[in-house]
Amino acid sequence: MDYAFYFIVTILILVFIHELGHFLAAKISGMRVDVFAIGFGKRLFGYNKLTGFTVGDLPKDFDGQGNTDYRLSLLPLGGYVKIAGMVDESFDNDFVEKEPKPDEFRSKSTIAKLFVITAGVMMNLTLAILIFAGINFFQGRMIYDTNEIGVIPPNSIVAEAGFNTGDKILKVNEVPVSNWDELTTAILIEHLGSDLDILIDRNGNKVTVDLPSEFVQENSKESFFLPVGHTKPYIPSVMEDSPAEKAGLRADDVILSLNGVEINSHLEAIEIIKSNKNNEIPVMLLRGEDTVKTAVTPGYDGMIGIAIGHKYLGPYSFKSYGFFASFSQAITNIGQYTYLTLTMIKNVIVGKAEMSNTFGGPIKIAQFAADSADRGITSFLSFLAMLSLSLAILNMLPFPVLDGGHFVIILVEGIIKRELPVKVKIAIQNAGFFILLMLMALIIYNDILSL
Repeated sequence: MDYAFYFIVTILILVFIHELGHFLAAKISGMRVDVFAIGFGKRLFGYNKLTGFTVGDLPKDFDGQGNTDYRLSLLPLGGYVKIAGMVDESFDNDFVEKEPKPDEFRSKSTIAKLFVITAGVMMNLTLAILIFAGINFFQGRMIYDTNEIGVIPPNSIVAEAGFNTGDKILKVNEVPVSNWDELTTAILIEHLGSDLDILIDRNGNKVTVDLPSEFVQENSKESFFLPVGHTKPYIPSVMEDSPAEKAGLRADDVILSLNGVEINSHLEAIEIIKSNKNNEIPVMLLRGEDTVKTAVTPGYDGMIGIAIGHKYLGPYSFKSYGFFASFSQAITNIGQYTYLTLTMIKNVIVGKAEMSNTFGGPIKIAQFAADSADRGITSFLSFLAMLSLSLAILNMLPFPVLDGGHFVIILVEGIIKRELPVKVKIAIQNAGFFILLMLMALIIYNDILSL
């Protein structure tokens, strides 16, 4: 239920902001907006100035007389603004046989059309900048002052790549790194798509690990494939009536030891819990500044009813930003994420990265939204900003149905000084919509496989 709730909240915010951009730009440009819809398909309910609040579809012969119908539709996977005189997601072409009216999309200048079609992307981009700037200004940025790698499970892909627990990374492609922020920027931004030459301090000895670009792209789909050092497993949430709740475990507790064994990784914690089904195990927790001892008995399934993540407890520094600096840093954040996103899309197209490792559908969005919300409002807002930016980038790709596809058609029509035949535009929309549905089906299928 958490996943469903946060998915709906996330989609409603992002789609509303995007479509509001188109809506306001259309109004500013003097265009008539017939429908403002969140979701696709059957109209569940909505409001129109003529009918008031109504449930279900409007009559087929309903004439809104220029009043927008604000509606919530069945499929919560997007939304649209139906602008009079425009071939869009609604595939409405009733206007074709009629003379263009002054308040229709087709009657406006190329500049006005381009303004309307890019306004949704600009709103998503603005939302991302405002969120990043707000986080920078009010909270600043915590920098992990460590270059030490955390616990690496035996036989894992990271171990096979040549890394050991406790390795300290000194350089990435001859660029010195002294903290985790510099490390992730070097690998995931500055040298993404390049083979990596990583210099390591291993117990006082200098060791070099060579990583092909494909390894980084395939193993950085969630955040970063190398675990940061100085972490302990922690509990973001506890299920009601679970063994953990009965034992007194609480959300935000940090696990120091289980069954007398010091724990440094959430994977170690999971292994000990699963291997002690129906057996009581001592637990030592860090709760704020206090140490708490208790005991918990995993169920027959080897679970105690907690979500488990990891929390950094090592040295850190804190960077604060003034008002203008917070926006400057936000634009830097936008540039980095945009470069990363476009690079990953390019790698999928040229076959250097798998789609399942790059794109996530509704299930992954729901998971990440709920997980980020569990970690606090700042984490959720950061996720929302990155998703809003991703939506802006994807929408500007020159693909039919997307805003970028409309942009190209409008530009072509502006150059040739006439409209493309409506049948051609509808055919392009149909083809694009079909391909998009197939891509969505594939992404959702990969989501399900990853559960």
